[in-house]
Amino acid sequence: MKKKVLAGLLTVAMAATMMAGCGSSGSDQDTTQGTDEAKTENTTYKVGIVQYVDDASLNQIEKAIEAELDAKGEELGVTFDYADYTFNGQADSTVMNQIAADLVADEVDIIIPIATPTAMVMQSATEDNQIPVVFSAVSDPVGAGLVEDNEAPGSNITGTSDAIDTEAILNLVLTANPDAKKIGLLYDKSQDSSIGSIEDAIAFCEEHGLDYVEKTGTTAAEIQAAADSLVAEGVDAVFTPQDNTVMTAELSIFEKFTDAKIPHYTGADSFALNGAFLGYGVNYENLGTVTADMAVEILVDGKNPAEMPVETLEDGIITINTETAEAVGIDVNVFKNLGSEVIETVTAKEFE
Repeated sequence: MKKKVLAGLLTVAMAATMMAGCGSSGSDQDTTQGTDEAKTENTTYKVGIVQYVDDASLNQIEKAIEAELDAKGEELGVTFDYADYTFNGQADSTVMNQIAADLVADEVDIIIPIATPTAMVMQSATEDNQIPVVFSAVSDPVGAGLVEDNEAPGSNITGTSDAIDTEAILNLVLTANPDAKKIGLLYDKSQDSSIGSIEDAIAFCEEHGLDYVEKTGTTAAEIQAAADSLVAEGVDAVFTPQDNTVMTAELSIFEKFTDAKIPHYTGADSFALNGAFLGYGVNYENLGTVTADMAVEILVDGKNPAEMPVETLEDGIITINTETAEAVGIDVNVFKNLGSEVIETVTAKEFE
């Protein structure tokens, strides 16, 4: 997997010049409008892949996208050139906007942003030129303003969603500890992907007579301080949705919770990989594969993203960190038959 982080930013004037041109690459047909004709063999498509930040789930998605593009390219006799157009925005909006400008100037045929903040930047950059955008791992595409409707996106953008079932996760909390009284909600309030799930969590707590404590942060250091505050508050469990800021901090906070015997329930398996007690949600490798397939349908089959429904994976996979489970004193067998699958893991930085 080739990643590049921009070493520096170009001037505004240069960026404006670069934004002026956009077109097809290596083909006599315009790939930016979703034509009805399938492309011929031996065509090369420029594919921009933009990841929001390094974390285990997003890295897994990127690898899956690249692997599927390679497989489809070999199968169809075409080339998907992503190696020169793959970037990581490192959670920096300025860098992501410059990446978007560069991809437009490079006249890529499609852009695949990973995670909600990246998708929003790429949407803005393609409003005028209508380069197709296929996002991955966007929890609430409608709420983020990316599509008009999940069934009919309505413009040049569609993709895959990793929306979670917050109620199901919090029911797991009560399954493991029916006497739980206070739930900690840990998230980054600037992450649009987290807001809806937190609202759902608050509604669940109110409905079930549970107290809740919200702690937020926009940096790893602030998340660490928020975790300390939740421990001090004496919460019985902590809930975090698919929040990229907390995800990048998980390796530095999970021991705070395990030492206090507080289980951390989360919206992605990568949290559990990085030390959290439990992750619940989709298979991110599958999500990346489906994302790549949608991009291929637009480029090769001429499908129109405006008419392609957002694909939502609702796997309901429970991933449990057995080391953490032992530390917090929870028998993993209580979760048998509660999800589509129960997977056990131990603490590591990345998926193998």
